[in-house]
Amino acid sequence: MSSVTPDQPRRPAGVDPDDRPGGRAGPVPRPRPRRPRGADRADAPRRRRAPLAVAAVVAAGWAALTSYLPVAVVLGLMQLSEDAASVVGALRAGLAGWLLGHGVPLDTGAGQLGLAPLALTALVVWRLTRAGVHTTRALGARGAGEVRPAFVAAGAVGLGYALLGVLAALGADIAGTSLSPLRAGVTLGLVGVAAALVGALRTTGAPDRLLRRVPTALHDGVRTGLVAGLLLAGAGAGAAGLAIATGGGDAADMIGAYRTGVAGQAGITLVSLAYAPNAAIWATSYLLGPGFAVGTDTAVRTSEVSVGALPAVPLLAGLPRGPVDGLGALLLAVPVLIGMAAGWLLARRLLRSAADDRTPLHWGPLLGTAALAGPVAGLLVGAAAAVSGGPLGGGRLAEVGPVAWQVTAVTTAVVAVGALLGAAATRAFTRQPAPRP
Repeated sequence: MSSVTPDQPRRPAGVDPDDRPGGRAGPVPRPRPRRPRGADRADAPRRRRAPLAVAAVVAAGWAALTSYLPVAVVLGLMQLSEDAASVVGALRAGLAGWLLGHGVPLDTGAGQLGLAPLALTALVVWRLTRAGVHTTRALGARGAGEVRPAFVAAGAVGLGYALLGVLAALGADIAGTSLSPLRAGVTLGLVGVAAALVGALRTTGAPDRLLRRVPTALHDGVRTGLVAGLLLAGAGAGAAGLAIATGGGDAADMIGAYRTGVAGQAGITLVSLAYAPNAAIWATSYLLGPGFAVGTDTAVRTSEVSVGALPAVPLLAGLPRGPVDGLGALLLAVPVLIGMAAGWLLARRLLRSAADDRTPLHWGPLLGTAALAGPVAGLLVGAAAAVSGGPLGGGRLAEVGPVAWQVTAVTTAVVAVGALLGAAATRAFTRQPAPRP
């Protein structure tokens, strides 16, 4: 039995002195005590952050540049013809097209051009959302759970973006067109604030606290309405794609008639693709019933097709020739089936929750939640219809696109009825769990 003198350090049980690193003699190192979580952050010097103005201007400028360059390239391709091609002209035309994607109309000699390409609009909104995220992080408000830093960051991004809008309107000097710098600044400022606020709020985490206070029935109703609205938009996109595919020959003839060479035809095709989301929303309105217009006193509906002379735009090659008949009438059932599918998904989710709690699902909460899906889907699809239209010039082309309030009303009614039918049928034909004793 070995003795330990006071001068010898004690070693933990089971530790052999020969197992020391490198075989060197000496006392066994004691484990370092753990530091409290977050102590390193408190002791470390704070990271130097960029001022709010600098962060907002850089974020807004980067969002503008990444959404402007594709437009300049596409319009540059369109200008590559045998007789004219200018880099400066392409850059200026890109500024005008970029502003049009924000909803800023162009005043031309033939009238006002205000039909925004929604593919470009979606790109702009996404980049501005990321600008709000980066500016909020620069403020150090990531995960703060507060609303005020999000509004500060969004306001700063919107202010910088408004200034860029004014400069773009002044620089977009195209022959035969004019832009209002004041309107461009106001429009881009509002778009910048709204889109950046979404990213800023998500970064701070403030919406999470609000969502916890939302009643379950309201949350489920909004969720079901969003699902129905997205399914309707998907059905419209499929219908538009099928119509354009069947009219592909006419579209190819229109593109070839421009005589701009391969590069120019590629640019025209890309511009048409930028308006593809518009066509998808118009097709959704067509399936719902209100339809859309392609000029003053025109109508494209399942029951009526009344159009006059149309411009040679490839996107219009897929317009229906006349009212639907025969098997085509089955298209009228698509919106109702989508509403029923949304109601079925809602009832399945609520039944699963009731089975976990071993409580029966009552009719009142189920039908009330299903009916709420109608107005939510109506507002979503109606807002999309409102931004999808606009003038294509003066005269008879001053009205293009669906009527937003009609789309909202019909979508609300169709989705509400379909969701009620789907939810009620699922509840009626599903066995309920036995209540707890």
